[in-house]
Amino acid sequence: MSERRLEEIPINMIDPFPDHPFKVQDDEDMDDLIESIRSKGVLMPCIVRPKKDGRYELIAGHRRKYACEQLGIENLWCEVMELTGPQATILMVESNFQRDRILPSEKAFAYKMRLEAMKKHISRLVQNQKGGFTFAGGSVEEELEEARRHLAASYGISQAKVDRIGTPEGRLRKEPVEPQGTPVGYPNKTIGKLAAISEDSREQIRRYIRLTELVPEILDLVDEGKIAMRPAVEISYLKEDQQRDLYDCILKEQCTPSFSQAVRMRKMLKDRNLTKEAIMTIMMEEKPNQKERISLDSERVNKYFPKRLPAHRNIEKALEFYGRYLERKERDHER
Repeated sequence: MSERRLEEIPINMIDPFPDHPFKVQDDEDMDDLIESIRSKGVLMPCIVRPKKDGRYELIAGHRRKYACEQLGIENLWCEVMELTGPQATILMVESNFQRDRILPSEKAFAYKMRLEAMKKHISRLVQNQKGGFTFAGGSVEEELEEARRHLAASYGISQAKVDRIGTPEGRLRKEPVEPQGTPVGYPNKTIGKLAAISEDSREQIRRYIRLTELVPEILDLVDEGKIAMRPAVEISYLKEDQQRDLYDCILKEQCTPSFSQAVRMRKMLKDRNLTKEAIMTIMMEEKPNQKERISLDSERVNKYFPKRLPAHRNIEKALEFYGRYLERKERDHER
């Protein structure tokens, strides 16, 4: 029986998780982590799984591994776990969801990876059930029912579509059959229950997954908080070239689309009327929340004007006077 085990592994033998959606950044949090490891060491082992070539794949602990590399630490204590590809993906996502700050793009690709992993897991269970295998030493039926229930509840997929996964009508029926008669992952939690850990609603998860359809430049604006979730979801339905036209317009006009503008662009796409010119026309509309605002210190303003008039009137009169001065100056220059 294969059990989890703790080993000290050379860092240069540990490979990152393929297409890891969570970014490792040189920021203040990383500086704090490096100082913590410098003074106290790594308090929590990383999680890896063995690869066929004798190396290891990192499941959880990419930031810890990076911090150790910066400190010149050569070996890393790791929990070695025997996991299938889908199980490794689900565990990788869930372990990173414990972080305090997660970017929208990180959640987007993580949820999408977990969704595909759950589908593959169900597909494998269906085939194991047909082949007479067991799962974690127990019945396949219980795990299969739990995984199907989670997929339908968390991702909003219809029960009929969920039930087709792994069948001749499903798209993942070619997933290879592998006996699963030994405990893998968390012994006391099924993969379905593990994957159910999430603070986001089914609809919010759907929105996050839609963000993976955005071009990188627009997705960066979402991460920076310059485009909100709802308009970003609408934009994700636009074709790639239309999204790039929109991004060019954002840079040129220094404005981002509102939800109503994004909805109109999506509708025009559906009606086959969304041209580059149409995108520009929509984006050039003035939005109340993006009108230019000028802030002035009232004390500094009042120093230059009589107190008998309100401050805003003083400024208006001053601008009128200065405007007439510039006109006279221009006329004198033309002569």
